[in-house]
Amino acid sequence: MISRYSVKEIEKIFSLENRYETFLKVELSVLKAYANLGIVPVSDYEKVKNLAKVDLNRINQLEEETKHDVIAFTRSLSEMLGEEKKWVHYNLTSTDVVDTSLSLNIKESNSIILDVLNGLLLTLKDLAIKYKNTPIIGRTHGIHGEVTSFGLKWALFYDELKRDIDRFNFERQFVEVAKISGTVGNFANLPYEIESLVADDLGLNRPNISTQVLSRDRLLGYVSSLTMIASFYEKVATEIRHLSRTEVNEVNEYFSKNQKGSSAMPHKRNPISSENICGLSRIIKASYEIALDNNILWHERDISHSSNERIYLPDDISLIIYIGRRLNRVLKNLVVNEENMIKNIDSTYGVIFSGKVMNYIIEHKDISREEIYDLVQKLAFEALEKHINLRELLENNEKIMNLVTKEELNELFSYEYVFKNIDKIYDACGIE
Repeated sequence: MISRYSVKEIEKIFSLENRYETFLKVELSVLKAYANLGIVPVSDYEKVKNLAKVDLNRINQLEEETKHDVIAFTRSLSEMLGEEKKWVHYNLTSTDVVDTSLSLNIKESNSIILDVLNGLLLTLKDLAIKYKNTPIIGRTHGIHGEVTSFGLKWALFYDELKRDIDRFNFERQFVEVAKISGTVGNFANLPYEIESLVADDLGLNRPNISTQVLSRDRLLGYVSSLTMIASFYEKVATEIRHLSRTEVNEVNEYFSKNQKGSSAMPHKRNPISSENICGLSRIIKASYEIALDNNILWHERDISHSSNERIYLPDDISLIIYIGRRLNRVLKNLVVNEENMIKNIDSTYGVIFSGKVMNYIIEHKDISREEIYDLVQKLAFEALEKHINLRELLENNEKIMNLVTKEELNELFSYEYVFKNIDKIYDACGIE
């Protein structure tokens, strides 16, 4: 990940040095399990535990010779040890260490991701509560529809993010998994019990079965949950971008005192964070295809997945955190123009109440839906074309006034009715 969008915690977790530190943690856990089973002397386990350290420079030197990072790692450990070195990597294959280590790295990262998502969830809830009774025009197909609550936008996002978090928590259990099953996964060279002992020791789950690697459907499901979160980020940011347009101007990103919007147009205040969020989210979504292809490996394994996982997994995890934090900052500092929301509601000459007028007449008068629809539609189009308020045209239409009174029109042209069931919606979403 380039430094501009990197997350320091994730940089550290997926750094080369921490990769080998995690390798060592796995190797020691396996030796501990062997010792508990009485196969490796406890004294030898203790010696390895006390003497073996990660020497990144030496590992790099050995990898230049061996062209194999795990062998370079194990040989660097052996150089520090005496006779007990024979137990290092005993009966293991490289991927026992690599996949288990990756699971540990992902698990540590997942705690950070969850903190970010829960923080964002709380911000969305706060916005939903704050703007619960704030009217805004609801748009369908980008066109004014009817009045709704600005808070409902955030309640909707809150509800969706809760589902994203549930999916994330469901999928993470399948990637936070130990893999200690040997060369082709059949436990022929090591005790069956050892995987459970290592999993328990490292706080990981245990697979029912594996080959030389953990099946990559696990990462596919995990990346799927990340792409859905990324899609959610982009959805929220896109809404902000639309509502920020000059002709809408209902919300704006906070613009600091010395901030600049354009090198050529001094007046510009652009929704750059929301645009950044949309752009970066697409990187995460694109990685799903990589994870999909990685699910198909030759026989008991190949390493076509290995190289790209070293790139896309840390990047996806870093970006999920980076974008989530940036979106949260945008939302916490969002500038809301309630005055312009009312102005936009009124900008279409009352035609947004046409559906309510039509339905009221259908419900209370003896007239067909088709007949009243056509009449109200004709008057609504006239209002838009001539810039005349629909209510005025309705009051001047003899047929309409034979069906409703002016007092009834007063009620029909009020948007307070849109809030009548909002408490029930909020209760359904778990927003109090």
